[in-house]
Amino acid sequence: MNNEILIKNLRNVPDFPIPGIQFKDVTTLFKNPVCMQIMLDELYELYKDKGITKIVGIESRGFVLGAALAVRLNAGFIMCRKPGKLPAETIKQSYMKEYGKDTLEIHKDAINENDVVLIHDDLLATGGSMKAAYDLVQKFHPQKTYINFIIELTGEGLSGRTAFDQNTEITTLIRI
Repeated sequence: MNNEILIKNLRNVPDFPIPGIQFKDVTTLFKNPVCMQIMLDELYELYKDKGITKIVGIESRGFVLGAALAVRLNAGFIMCRKPGKLPAETIKQSYMKEYGKDTLEIHKDAINENDVVLIHDDLLATGGSMKAAYDLVQKFHPQKTYINFIIELTGEGLSGRTAFDQNTEITTLIRI
């Protein structure tokens, strides 16, 4: 993939959220209608023949393309959120981040065993939040689960793919 238009429009924010981090800001891709169309078209081509019935978007940047792609694929959209944000009964999965513990939740009735699920988020670095979302989705025992990111960081210490079984299909639109 690595579309040059997407790479050119991706903003790099030095020292955010802490010194030494080079934050990849996808909001510049979201505000550009050409970039949005490119990303949505590429995602549609990747998943149009996979039988996706539900897309899980991870809070909050995973909501943007996840919901748009769900419409294109005629699939349902599921929000994977931080604790206390979903109104009905949820199931939870905790995970460790670089600076502490966090938790994700999905409604208890969001997915069933007949579903084919795509989990979408903006960025893969260490894989912590996606691994938690993946483990959470697996509690529902769907037929199949796919994983997608807009960006994958591949530098030193950023081995996010290793958090997943080799049989898990992971795609990204941009690798940096």
